[in-house]
Amino acid sequence: MRKIKILILLFVVFISNISNINAQSKAVFLTDSTSWADSVLLTLSEEERIAQLFIVTAYSNQGDAHKQQITDLIEHYKVGGLMFLQGGPVRQAKLTNYYQSITKTRLMIAMDAEWGVAMRLDSALSFPWPMTLGAIEDTNLIYQMGEEVARQCKLIGTHINFAPVVDVNSNPENPIINNRSFGENPEKVGRMGVAYMKGMQDNKVLACAKHFPGHGDTDADSHKTLPTVNHLKYRLDEVELVPFKKLINNGIGSIMVAHLHIPVLDDTKNLAVSLSPKVVDGLLKTEMGFTGLSITDGLNMKGVSDFYEPGIVDVKALLAGNDVLLYPLNVPKAIEEIKKAIAKNQITQKEIDARCLKILKAKQWMGLDNYSPVNLEKVADEIITNETELLDKKLVKSSLTLLQNYDDLLPLKRLDTLRIASVSIGESGADFQSMLSNYAPTTHFTISEKATTSEQAVLLNKLAEFNLVIASVHKSNANAWKPYKIDKKTDILLQSIALQSKVVVSVFANPYSLNSFLFINNFDALLLSYQNSKVAQEQSAQAIFGGIGMSGKIPVTSNHYEINS
Repeated sequence: MRKIKILILLFVVFISNISNINAQSKAVFLTDSTSWADSVLLTLSEEERIAQLFIVTAYSNQGDAHKQQITDLIEHYKVGGLMFLQGGPVRQAKLTNYYQSITKTRLMIAMDAEWGVAMRLDSALSFPWPMTLGAIEDTNLIYQMGEEVARQCKLIGTHINFAPVVDVNSNPENPIINNRSFGENPEKVGRMGVAYMKGMQDNKVLACAKHFPGHGDTDADSHKTLPTVNHLKYRLDEVELVPFKKLINNGIGSIMVAHLHIPVLDDTKNLAVSLSPKVVDGLLKTEMGFTGLSITDGLNMKGVSDFYEPGIVDVKALLAGNDVLLYPLNVPKAIEEIKKAIAKNQITQKEIDARCLKILKAKQWMGLDNYSPVNLEKVADEIITNETELLDKKLVKSSLTLLQNYDDLLPLKRLDTLRIASVSIGESGADFQSMLSNYAPTTHFTISEKATTSEQAVLLNKLAEFNLVIASVHKSNANAWKPYKIDKKTDILLQSIALQSKVVVSVFANPYSLNSFLFINNFDALLLSYQNSKVAQEQSAQAIFGGIGMSGKIPVTSNHYEINS
């Protein structure tokens, strides 16, 4: 009898665990009541149900002709959503209110706001890029960022953020992911992605993990071509797929499928995984148990548009198992081709209805069953708050990484014995130099990365009278895709400075920029600040003098440092 009781108890525990796994893996928007979604579906014609699958692109910095084009797509074709690109917060909010006022079924408004709405909009604060965030140990800060990004999105009427990027960046030459990745450690990328996702979804903004099944080890941009990933399946399981599994098990609402050719998953010539039933229906939905919205990457991108015409590519994306068609090049043509596919029984109306219903369920979860227009008076005043700025400073401070510190040079001590010069190389380092002067008398110099040998010699002569030089290398902070490599001439200059005095080097650039240095052992201290923002410059200067600590860990491997150094 006792054995029977134990077996029953073990069975109950087993069933409970299975239930917990299933509950965790269900997409967040499938846990609520769906009565509104069910009722709306009944009001839509078959063509309108097809149209709900489209998210088209919109801008708030273009003129009346563009506005009319979007109006036509909403009024005549009944598209399901808009993805806003460039513009401004107030202008976008105004257009959102207008577009919502003319639609039969409320629009799902989407954005790429990977580091906040400032990724696409002016007049907003840009949080650090994910590569910078990858240096942070405290995932609670990433959760807080997710909360703040959700607040910004809701403020301007946005319901889904195409973030986080959970590609594991293992290729320093990756031209399109790189700074957009949390790093090269799959487990940490997953933890950071889950924290960011929860911060948003706990505040009713749907997250979207991208770019499935992993765009981190490519040296080509799928906007311009079809990159090939030649890894075996076991490698994908151990690296690329790890973060996606974590997010699926924590209720991610949507996943964006990349335009990549991965022969081990589907070796069909020139076929992106975004158009492969083996990958979308097979790997993502069946094998990995994903129940949320499967969203294509932009169908305008060369990774698919070079091989399939508008309309045909949309049909192939649906046949692969996708729920949402992003950035279609020709909506009327796409609807026409999908109707033909239904008539040929390539896809059934029942399948279309199921995907439409899933989208409507997501809209209900987003609050579109109880829609109210954006309060335009609040947008300009609240897009940046004191709390926004404070969080930005916390994120930057927590990312600062002290990679090298011979003889505990930092923080600087016995300032009365030091004759300090600072040398700013490359882009502007004015905020860094200004903050240095707040701590100790400092003589400042600036020099171009392209400085000639004679110009460098003049500077070296001037630096000879100082016993400590703080040299800072500044790369562009304009966007995450700007070149980060440090010029060979800069390396020569820094090595020359190190031969004649103690030198602290602060690098305001991507961690892979360290690969540009032939040697680093000559530097007495090396601080990695990741980005050339005003906050990063000011906080790095404070850290050098001990005003704040440095707890960051480098999120990728360089030629000189292992990950997590």
